[in-house]
Amino acid sequence: MHIERVRDAASDSVADYARLTDVALRSAHEPEHGLYIAESAKVIRRAIGAGHRPRSVLMEEKWLPGLESALAPFDVPVHLADADQLEAITGYRVHRGALAAFERPDLPDPVELLAGARRVVVLEDIVDHTNVGAIFRSVAALGADAVLVSPRCADPLYRRSVRVSMGTVFQVPWTRLPDWPEAARMLRGAGFEVAALALADDAISLRELAAAPPERLALVFGAEGDGLSTYALEAADRVVTIPMRHGVDSLNVAAAAAVVLYAFAVDAESGS
Repeated sequence: MHIERVRDAASDSVADYARLTDVALRSAHEPEHGLYIAESAKVIRRAIGAGHRPRSVLMEEKWLPGLESALAPFDVPVHLADADQLEAITGYRVHRGALAAFERPDLPDPVELLAGARRVVVLEDIVDHTNVGAIFRSVAALGADAVLVSPRCADPLYRRSVRVSMGTVFQVPWTRLPDWPEAARMLRGAGFEVAALALADDAISLRELAAAPPERLALVFGAEGDGLSTYALEAADRVVTIPMRHGVDSLNVAAAAAVVLYAFAVDAESGS
């Protein structure tokens, strides 16, 4: 690494970090250049630990000692700036004081990813990056083998997703699935039973599924509001609901995913 102090917030040397609004990153910047932005020293260390290669780093000087050893093997610029310069560059207040631009890794083939998995989470068209990041954190903590996201699902490597996941997006294997019904053929071809989390008259209780889970299980979660598409429900072998009280019919999708994953984690620990 080599240290460079920021003199001009408009410099091309820090262009990767300029105007990091949701719209700019989501619609053009990251996909176009094959980059993603990691925020906070902990998340940056986790990305490097997962084998991802940094392109550059932008941080307040006080965060340098905690990242120096992780960045030492890489011949990349480390731009040092004060808090006001960071805000001028990025367009928002960088509370955690450190950002790194990483080259995006190639996504694995979904068939290869499914071959070594027993329980996977499928995210259909969840557009909220916070929910995507929170689900990845639950997957890492509670034990699913992989996450597969639909073509229109929010980007797990978007800055907010990465931050909310606390960097667990780098620990959990993930890739994108094709659209239904091809995705269903792929899952069944790998031996998975597909369980859709939704409200339906013929749905079974989560307790029932967790008491006798199939050997290979794909748990499908949809966006809040619209829920799962007709195509996803038609592709499912069964529809599953979480038992509720006091007239509440559903949970936030990230909370629902945590509850479902915990139910299977408890089942695994009990040895049943």
